Amino acid sequence: MLEKISGDIMLSWGFKRFIVAFLAGALANFALPPFDFFAVLFISFPIFVWLIDGASKQPDKGFIAARMPAFMTGWSFGFGYFSSGLWWLGNAVLTSGVEAYWALPLAVFGLPALLAVFYGLAVVLARTFWDNSIGRIFSLSASFGALEYLRATVFTGFPWNTIGYAGMPVPVAMQSSEIIGIFGMSMVTVFIASVPALLATKHGFKSGMVIAVIMAGVHIGYGFFALNQGVPENSTHVLRIVQPSIDQKEKWDDEKRAEIFKIFLDLSAVPPEEGQVRPSVIIWPETSVPYILTKTPNALAQIADTLKIGQTLITGAIRLEESASGEADKFYNTIYVINDEGQIIGSADKHHLVPFGEYLPFENILRRIGLTPIAETFGGFTAATKQRVLELGNNLKLLPLICYEAIFPKYADTDGQTLDALINLTNDAWYGDTPGPYQHLRQAQLRSVETGLPLIRSGNNGISVVTDARGRITDGLALNFVGKLDVVLPGKRSDVFGQAQRNLVFLVLLFVFFATAFTCFRLHAIKN
Repeated sequence: MLEKISGDIMLSWGFKRFIVAFLAGALANFALPPFDFFAVLFISFPIFVWLIDGASKQPDKGFIAARMPAFMTGWSFGFGYFSSGLWWLGNAVLTSGVEAYWALPLAVFGLPALLAVFYGLAVVLARTFWDNSIGRIFSLSASFGALEYLRATVFTGFPWNTIGYAGMPVPVAMQSSEIIGIFGMSMVTVFIASVPALLATKHGFKSGMVIAVIMAGVHIGYGFFALNQGVPENSTHVLRIVQPSIDQKEKWDDEKRAEIFKIFLDLSAVPPEEGQVRPSVIIWPETSVPYILTKTPNALAQIADTLKIGQTLITGAIRLEESASGEADKFYNTIYVINDEGQIIGSADKHHLVPFGEYLPFENILRRIGLTPIAETFGGFTAATKQRVLELGNNLKLLPLICYEAIFPKYADTDGQTLDALINLTNDAWYGDTPGPYQHLRQAQLRSVETGLPLIRSGNNGISVVTDARGRITDGLALNFVGKLDVVLPGKRSDVFGQAQRNLVFLVLLFVFFATAFTCFRLHAIKN
C-alpha cells in the first residue's frame, strides 16, 4: 500500500505535483507555534522525499533546465510552507491603511514565493547525491541546513520559521540549540522527519531508524540533562512589564495620544500587591511613547511624576535626528532609558530594519511610483550603525533586540560582554490574533537558550514574558491581555557556547552529513 502511494506521488507531474508539494509544505506549519504538533512532519517530509525521488535530472537539457524539476519541487513545497506560515503578514498591511494596500500581494504571495527559492535550491543541491538509499536523507538534511543558513544571511536575511523551530516545541527540546544552533537543529529535524520515507523503498529503513532514534535520544536526553542542572539564583532586580494592548489603528491618532500615554502611566503607577517588592525597572513595549520625547518635555515631566525614587523606565519610542544641512530629518526606532527625574540616560537604536515595513529598498525609485513603507507614520526609519548595550544605573546591563531583531541568532551574541539579560521590545499588534505573535515569541525564547541569559519580552498586545536562562517562561501576559506583570529577573548561566562555537559545530555537522551522503551515493553507484 505504502509503495503504491509513494509511487503515485513520485510519478505525479504538472499541476497535480505542484498541489501535492504545496499541501505537504503547508501541513508542516502545524509543527510550528501555536500548534506545536511535531508529528505532522512524519507525513509532510516523507511526501516531500517521494516527490524529490521523481524529480530526476534531465540529461538532454541544459544545466538549468535539467535541474528545473528538482527546483520546482522544492519551490512548490516552500511556497506552501511560507504561504501558510506567513499569511498573517497581510494583517499588518490591512492595519496600516489604504496607502499600504500595494504591499498586500507582496506580503501574502510575493515574500513566500521569494523565500521558497531557498527551498528550491536546497532540493537542487540535495539531488547532487540522490539515490534510493539512506544517503538521500542525509543529503536533504544537509542541504536544508545550508540553505536555511543562507536564508538568514543574504539580502539582509529573513530566518523567520526556520524549519528547526518545528523540532523544539517545548523547553526540553530547545536545549540542543545552545550547541548546534538553529541551523544544526534544522538538519536534525529534517533527518528525523524524513526517515519514514524509507519504509516505501525498503532501502536503509532499519539503519535510518537507528540513526534517527539516536539523534532524537541525544537531543531529548541532553534537554533533560540541561534542565536538571539547576536554576541560577534570581537577581535582585524586580521588573514591571506594561502591556496596554493599544489598537494599532489608534496608536498614532492625534486625538488619542494623550489617552494612550495615560494608559501607560496609570499601569506603571499601580502599587505592587501587598507583600511584594516595588519594581525598580518599568518596561514599556516598542514605540510606546506617542510623542517625540525630545520635542515634548511635558511627556518627560509626566514620566518623572509617575516614577518613584530609584525607579527607571525602559521604553520604546521614535527618535528624531534633525538635519542641520537642509537634508531630510532622520527617524529611528529607539529604546530609551529614563530615570526618575525624567532624564534620558541611555538609548539604543534599531539596527536591522524590516524591508518594506520600516524602510524601502531602492527608495528613490519606489517612492517615485507612489510606494511607501508600511510603517510610514513618521516617514521611513534609519538604521543604527551598530548594536548598543543598555547600561542602567543600578548595575544592570541588557542586550536590546528591537522587534524582529530577535529572530536573528547573530544579534543575541554577547561577544564576550558581561550582560545580565536580553530585552526584546516589540509591537505585534500589527499581526492581530494570528500565529505571528506565537511564532515571534518562540524565536525570541531560543535566543535565551543560546546565550544563557534570561529574556525580558515586552509586547504592546503581548505576548509579554520573562524566561529563565534555559528559555522556560517564568511568567507572562497572554495575547491581547491588558495589564502589568511584576516579576523578579532570573539569573544568568555561565560557561555557555558562543555564536562562533555554534557556527563551528554547525559546519562540522554539515560536513559529516554531506560526506555521508556522498559516500552512500558512491557506494550505490559502484554496486550498480
